[in-house]
Amino acid sequence: MFVGSCIYLCTIKSLKINNKMNHNKFLSKIIFLAGCILFLGINMINAQTIKSNKMSKKVLFVVTSHSELGNTGESTGYYLGEVTHPWAVLVDAGYEIDFVSPKGGNPPYYGNTPDDKVNERFLADEYYQNKIQNTMTPSEVNPDEYVGILYAGGHGTMWDFADNEELAVIAQKIYEKNGIVSAVCHGPAGLVNIKLSNGKYLVDGKKINAFTNEEEAAVKLDEVVPFRLESKLIERGAKFEKSGLWQTHVTVDERVVTGQNPQSAHAVGEAVLEELKKL
Repeated sequence: MFVGSCIYLCTIKSLKINNKMNHNKFLSKIIFLAGCILFLGINMINAQTIKSNKMSKKVLFVVTSHSELGNTGESTGYYLGEVTHPWAVLVDAGYEIDFVSPKGGNPPYYGNTPDDKVNERFLADEYYQNKIQNTMTPSEVNPDEYVGILYAGGHGTMWDFADNEELAVIAQKIYEKNGIVSAVCHGPAGLVNIKLSNGKYLVDGKKINAFTNEEEAAVKLDEVVPFRLESKLIERGAKFEKSGLWQTHVTVDERVVTGQNPQSAHAVGEAVLEELKKL
């Protein structure tokens, strides 16, 4: 629109040239017109480039909306450190983080461990507190805006991640546009039913890591969760890797990054960042 206005104004001026105007003045009008168009064109291209670069630096975090720990009478949600530690790594590297949950709005969380400075930083960040307390619904997400997606853990994910078809489609689209799919602890519950355009499960044939059957038994929730995450991933064709209880373990295979437990959250963030640098 600006270019069109510039052309119009400059053309009107040029039309006022009478026969007595010398050749040099006429040429100066033409040069002015060309410069005007060139200047505005360059600025429009630069603005689009800035917008594109900003969009290409966004990662989508998925958190659970589920707050009840089965029939135990206890509460659950997303595990705070499994959001905050990858968040800190990526934000410090210049990435913008958006949040989505199955129901949108303010999701429940737990696990605010004492003396965790990263948790303190996140909870004190007004900008990101506004984001996490007003998560998008899946229908509000445009997958084209993101270079990666991260499923944060917490036991709540075992009830509302696996069967959420909208979230699965978002992850599939990000992955098939050469993006990164990642998850930590119970977050890989969101990966178990993701199918690619070729009909194969995303995890099929890939090295994958997650909260192990042994860890689930150790916290005495193996009979509470609706399925055992390690077993379900193996059922979907994953080549499951694991370390001992509460050991840091991160697996990377074909742009899929997975971590075993809360202790792996920071390392998952670092591995995601390394994969993003390759894009």
